[in-house]
Amino acid sequence: MSQLLENARYLLSAHTSRQLPPDEGAEVAFAGRSNAGKSSALNALTRRNALARVSKTPGRTQQLVFFEVTPQASLVDLPGYGYAKVPLELQAHWQAFIDQYFRTRQALKGLVVVMDIRHPLRDYDRQMLGYAVQRGLPAHALLTKADKLGRGQQMQTLKQVRKELSSAFGDTVGVQLFSGESKQGVDEARLIIGSWLGLNPPPVTEIPQG
Repeated sequence: MSQLLENARYLLSAHTSRQLPPDEGAEVAFAGRSNAGKSSALNALTRRNALARVSKTPGRTQQLVFFEVTPQASLVDLPGYGYAKVPLELQAHWQAFIDQYFRTRQALKGLVVVMDIRHPLRDYDRQMLGYAVQRGLPAHALLTKADKLGRGQQMQTLKQVRKELSSAFGDTVGVQLFSGESKQGVDEARLIIGSWLGLNPPPVTEIPQG
């Protein structure tokens, strides 16, 4: 069940394709601009306060970081993008590495894109969603830091983002409100991620009597 996400533990970090774990089982990747709240979201979803480091210097994730949920299910933290002060050569390496990961990784079953609700759908967000859609993978956007806005503003932004996503990607990308601080939307997101990882039990089918 999605409660198994609480078993998540650090597995390894990969800077090149040779360092990736075996391409088997199921993986859900997390992407987000630096300072979008990706680490806080991972911590809230796994109910582990320090699973993903929340840095005061955004953009510190410089490798693909794998967290094992079960021997056949993992969460993958992709490098943040935006504020990280890194050489262009390293940025180019990340770009090529992530591109290859999305094109070839058979274990990848879905993508979660974390976006600050106050600054949604930047170019990087659209690019990452495009990777998933091109591969035919499901994608889901978390509008994080929803607690920073009033309810009316939350719903207005959600409606606008949903409209833009539908226009760009059809019905292949979901979106929801989320807050690692207030835990808003955590259970909803856990169910989606759990289903992609194969952790949720199948629905019970009643056998007709007679």
